[in-house]
Amino acid sequence: MFTTLRNAWKIPELRKKIIFTLIVMLIYRLGNCVPVPYVNVVALNNYFTQQLANTVLGLYNAMSGSAFSQATVFALGIQPYINASIIIELLTIAIPALERLAKEDGEEGRKKIQNITRYTTIGLGVLMGFAYYVMLKNYSLLNKTGFVYGLVIVLTFTAGASFLMWMGEQITEFGIGNGISMILFAGIVSRIPQLVSTMVSSLANGSLKWYTALLLIVGILAIMIFIVFITNSERRIPVQYAKRVVGRKMYGGQSTHLPIKVNMSGVLPIIFASSILAIPGTIKAFVPLNTEGLLYKFLSIFNYNTGWYAMIYILLIIMFNYFYVAIQYNPVEMANNLQKNNGAIPGIRPGRPTTEFITKVISKITLVGALFLGLVATLPILLTAITGMNISLGGTSILIVVGVALETVQALESQMLMRQYKGFLE
Repeated sequence: MFTTLRNAWKIPELRKKIIFTLIVMLIYRLGNCVPVPYVNVVALNNYFTQQLANTVLGLYNAMSGSAFSQATVFALGIQPYINASIIIELLTIAIPALERLAKEDGEEGRKKIQNITRYTTIGLGVLMGFAYYVMLKNYSLLNKTGFVYGLVIVLTFTAGASFLMWMGEQITEFGIGNGISMILFAGIVSRIPQLVSTMVSSLANGSLKWYTALLLIVGILAIMIFIVFITNSERRIPVQYAKRVVGRKMYGGQSTHLPIKVNMSGVLPIIFASSILAIPGTIKAFVPLNTEGLLYKFLSIFNYNTGWYAMIYILLIIMFNYFYVAIQYNPVEMANNLQKNNGAIPGIRPGRPTTEFITKVISKITLVGALFLGLVATLPILLTAITGMNISLGGTSILIVVGVALETVQALESQMLMRQYKGFLE
């Protein structure tokens, strides 16, 4: 990784891309330090730490680099854009007009879908900003109240989310890697110094033993190595293409493979499962309930760092993983494409048998990927139970950080490979 970065820095064009990406990241971090006006940041931070850390808002806070709990300009983070992208992607499957734009209209259609996603992001930014304002108002976390002050707060949150979306697009076009992923990466990595500081202070006052801290570090490193291994793992289905004679030339006949990644859905199942499981904690935080009541006891089952939470968490991840893979991968279409290109899986007849074989392979790989995601998501819960520390760098965060790092290194390597190619004229 470091060798790749060093070699990329020697190429002037790539050096400009890296510098541009770093400048945008710096702007993002500076924006995370600018609070929204009329908000009592100190009271909000205390309330968030005590009441909202294990709610759905805690997930947003981790993704935004603690900006959400401090009500900064970029408090909403990149979540409105991510949610908008997921919504439009699902609607593309459900609405024929959007599907035609994505498949038949080519580049022009993709640009129109991108514009729709942008407008949806702004709309979600307004809704999320208004919800944030209502929460601040209900818990008396505002220095000033009124229509004008509320409008300023909501518009500031929306403008911050829109500006982050624009910065992500600029990184994708002029920088290195995927812009949205890089912003998520920067927000999550910014929480590492806080985790280290908490660990050092806990070691100093004796609340954390040295062997427990060592176990924590080894556990996080083991999770990262495990994620790298699974992320790069794939099931390769062999494919043999038939030979064709056109005139005096023979085409085809080569052997290749159909790669199917173990972790096909990425981090999305964890995000969906975390959001759903955080709803009970959010209800407990926002709605005053009788601690002796049945509803309160039921919601307490979903408390973070409990066995019931971990079991339900894993089941939801498996369900969402299968759902996402079913949407993204169509075995019938894959089998038809192989048949159209005179390709076949050795030992499997074309048509329905090929479809059934691909379906069986994808089903098995999806289960392995789902169990991997479930293990990654619940290991921080186990480490928290053992060490007694609140692991802010959770499984979702580690998965995003490692995935983005691998993606960025691969992008740099492909850029360098493209520039080292001499061409046919030399």
